[in-house]
Amino acid sequence: MLAVVDMGSNSFRLEVGRVEGDQIFRLDTWRETLRMGAGIDAKGRLTAGAQRAALDCLERFAERLRGLHPGAVRAVATNTFRIATNSGAFLRRAEAALGFPIDIIGGHEEARLIYLGVAHVLPASSEPRLVIDIGGGSTEFIIGRGLDPERLESLKIGCVGMTQRFFPDGTLSATAFRTAETHARAEIEAIAREFDRSRWNEAFASSGTALALAEILESNGLSAGGITPEGLARLRKRMIGAGHVSRLRLEGLKPARAPVLAGGFAVMHAAIAELAVDRINPVGGALRLGVLYDLLGRTVDRDARVVTVERFLDRYRVDRAHAERISAMARSLYEAALRSPHADAAQNVAWAGLLHEIGFTVSHIGFHKHGAYILQNADMPGFSAGEQSRLSLLVLGCRGGLDKVAAALGEPDTRAQVLALRLAVLLHHARRPIDPPRIRLEVAGSIRFGLAKRWLAAHPLSAHLLDKEFAEWKAIGLPISRVAA
Repeated sequence: MLAVVDMGSNSFRLEVGRVEGDQIFRLDTWRETLRMGAGIDAKGRLTAGAQRAALDCLERFAERLRGLHPGAVRAVATNTFRIATNSGAFLRRAEAALGFPIDIIGGHEEARLIYLGVAHVLPASSEPRLVIDIGGGSTEFIIGRGLDPERLESLKIGCVGMTQRFFPDGTLSATAFRTAETHARAEIEAIAREFDRSRWNEAFASSGTALALAEILESNGLSAGGITPEGLARLRKRMIGAGHVSRLRLEGLKPARAPVLAGGFAVMHAAIAELAVDRINPVGGALRLGVLYDLLGRTVDRDARVVTVERFLDRYRVDRAHAERISAMARSLYEAALRSPHADAAQNVAWAGLLHEIGFTVSHIGFHKHGAYILQNADMPGFSAGEQSRLSLLVLGCRGGLDKVAAALGEPDTRAQVLALRLAVLLHHARRPIDPPRIRLEVAGSIRFGLAKRWLAAHPLSAHLLDKEFAEWKAIGLPISRVAA
């Protein structure tokens, strides 16, 4: 079994699936409407009430997930947690409540996962498809073929945020709709050229907003099928006629969807107008199914992160032979340094070794700083924001003074990762294959390191660089001692 927790701006969802071959069959779905997007105060912080509601929900999810292997569960947080200024502190509490790590994913990564989920629901096709997903805090636009997305965009317009801004008291006036749609069209206009009608053959919409609109249009005889401009125009008149969300009487409108329907409608209406869509077909799948298939891919050698690393090696013209030597030694040293090394951390060290010189394309001087910036800020399909931050930290700390990463070295596991990568880079300073020396490395409360004396005697420059390395660790107050190899 695999499971995903989707911490969205409108609702939190838990989905559990059973793997059979290369297919995933849904077993269980749990949804709680929390509207976290409306739980951000004027200072951009998640309110205490919103945090408490989220933690209570995650504790309930934790009971359902109890007993599942950590590698079979992935929790992702989207737009609200991308923008909340106190999301870091909250996520530490959230992870404790859930019992699993939580990844804040970027807009492009969210779009990629949405497309992956939708593509597994639709019939196989090589024709270009447009997918629109209106979430609580953002809307994703994707064009793809088969299982591969070709264009990805994420805009900060969603059903919760738009409702809160343009329909705050539930009033459904013509002026409010006009203002909301104008705002949404201005946002979408910026990407319209890349997503115009000439670039795709069919349009699909995932997410709760799309499914709700399609059901309302069909149930009330406003559309013969799917979401159309004509159907939306008729629905708009019905909503304005009601005057207030509390007076809406529409077949197919669920009570949980009613409070944010107007904001979602405005985004959908704007998207159809700007991209000249004549019909959008609702489709299931979306983010949760995409995360499940991405999780499945990580277990059967189709990990999207591996593809991303390969593309970065090509894009930044990395010396592959040298990078692979660094990667292999860094991973080996990390695994030897701890009594119980973490598989994810070992993989992280190996990827950092492969990518530590991508900053050379900017400048050879301070390349590790340029590389760290790229890894922190680039679009990296498959990687969460947290994973990118950890890679960035390792590359930043792979050489030079340790003061720039000292704040992160409190935990033995992080110390082991940084030291393993630094030693691998140091011992390969000549950029050629070496006969690996006998090395002893132990990282716990203190660091114990030893290297064969005969090898050191034959490599005086390496011995000198190791002396400087010892001095760096002592300079930041971490105990390090030499031992026999």
